[in-house]
Amino acid sequence: MSKEKDNLSPLNIPEVAYSEILKQALEEIRIARTTIAKQVNTTRNSIYWNLGKLLFEKHLDEGYGSGVVKQLSIDLKNEFPDMGLSPRNLWDMKRFYERYYQSDSKLRQAVAVLPWGHNLLLLNKVIQNEEVEFYAQETLVKGWSRDLLLNAIKLNSFNQSQKQIKTNNFDHTLPEIHAGYANEVFKSSYNLGFLGITEPIRELDLENRLIEKIRTFILELGKGFSFIGNQYRLEYNHKEYFVDLLFFHRGLRALVAIELKIGNFKAEYVGKMNLYLSLLDRLEKGENENPSIGIILCADKDHLDVEIALQDINKPIGVAEYQLLLPKEALQTLVLNELKEENQR
Repeated sequence: MSKEKDNLSPLNIPEVAYSEILKQALEEIRIARTTIAKQVNTTRNSIYWNLGKLLFEKHLDEGYGSGVVKQLSIDLKNEFPDMGLSPRNLWDMKRFYERYYQSDSKLRQAVAVLPWGHNLLLLNKVIQNEEVEFYAQETLVKGWSRDLLLNAIKLNSFNQSQKQIKTNNFDHTLPEIHAGYANEVFKSSYNLGFLGITEPIRELDLENRLIEKIRTFILELGKGFSFIGNQYRLEYNHKEYFVDLLFFHRGLRALVAIELKIGNFKAEYVGKMNLYLSLLDRLEKGENENPSIGIILCADKDHLDVEIALQDINKPIGVAEYQLLLPKEALQTLVLNELKEENQR
């Protein structure tokens, strides 16, 4: 049997070709499901908004209007039993309207497409509208679950994002439009708390944890990333090189190499990444694709060290740090969930 036939799937096409078809089909379904979910959320929130407006305009509050809202809840649930029209939820709808009816349209549009549970979390946990808009946009871009949103709020991600200093050379190594988009896509800090790591860990173990939860990691990276592989092998001049994690970003039309480092940033990491990007551009980059981009993900970085290390580098490289340990509350939840799962088993 020929080697070509060995590589054929049961459908008599090359396995690589079938994998590409499957990957594109899954992406189309995910995009469609996200679109449908946004439409459902928008419709539901529109109803909640109008009910909240009604209670607000009728000047009902939890003292004077408690009896009215209780009866209203009973009558509405008789007609629409599956809409979550409890008295508590009706009051939350009024709070929702009161909070945003005088806000700018951009903020109202952002919260309009969030799941109701996310909106309740923002109502209860976040005070400033600027922060609400940040968390709403991050949720939409990254597909955060309610738990991931809560974790981001507890980690004070909004304030962290305001303090971030640009630690990449995209403006000098990419065309202006491409550089602007790359600066939007890549962050200076990533939260890897979803890995549930509670003690020091080796780089290989960190990589393995990320591979196990690669879909969650892609959500943290942001929209548009497709995972290609880990320890991705490159061969040139009879030598082998291995990229920790390799992705492709659809919007940037570029390969994205990520190197994981447990400790602080070191200048020599840039030289190694520069070599990997040269090899990727030479060996892997498609004819219509943009230059490959490198991200060095480390436990800590000093922006001055990064700036001098990137000064004369002609490949697009960014340096980001990660938050690895979960907050105390999240650790407690993690342990309780694991105990619960163990008891169920």
